[in-house]
Amino acid sequence: MRTDTAHIAWNSRWSTEDGRADWLAAEPEVVALSETIRAGGEEVRALDLGCGVGRHALHFARVGFEAHAIDMAEAGVEQVRQSAAAMGVTVEASVAPMTALPFPDGHFDYVLSFNVIYHGDGEIVRAAIAEIRRVLKPGGYFQGTMLSKRNVNYGVGEEVAPNTFVRENPPAEAGDEGVASDKDHPHFYCNANELTELFEGFELYRLEDRQQKPGGWHWHFTAERLG
Repeated sequence: MRTDTAHIAWNSRWSTEDGRADWLAAEPEVVALSETIRAGGEEVRALDLGCGVGRHALHFARVGFEAHAIDMAEAGVEQVRQSAAAMGVTVEASVAPMTALPFPDGHFDYVLSFNVIYHGDGEIVRAAIAEIRRVLKPGGYFQGTMLSKRNVNYGVGEEVAPNTFVRENPPAEAGDEGVASDKDHPHFYCNANELTELFEGFELYRLEDRQQKPGGWHWHFTAERLG
């Protein structure tokens, strides 16, 4: 069974205006970190890994970063290109997997992956993290989220690999009626110790287990790529 299939659901979601509606505004914590990085006064090359319809990549471009975006959902990448053109900003957007990033070593000052890299089993998650580590410069920032084992969906459905679950025919969540769900694709969960081990080679600056919505516990964290 393939465990890197969630982009199929997201491609369907990004193809409709209703599906895109809740994913247009940049997250406040991403805005805050980008402003801190920008205040350093140096040129910044940033990657939005798993860009969706580009809410963060477009923000990076607006604040003056050299903005790059990748996603496996072609509909999302096309939407990024259209939005960038309409706004008069530049975002280099392409279709690529998170486990094989099309960039040289040490290419980025900042990599963001918001609600993305836990879509797969542990092997895929580790491969994605290895790629993030590879393309970041020493001292570069990584900002991301992971699913917590406090999440209400942990342990629900079929365990297709350690700590990785698939729900068959999941019910629609509030506000998501009529749009594609990724819940019937693999999701990987971890606790704090496991997350720290996964991110070997990084120094964690911040780690918070937060409810994004009732029962929806996610780790939110920022880390520095060690030399």
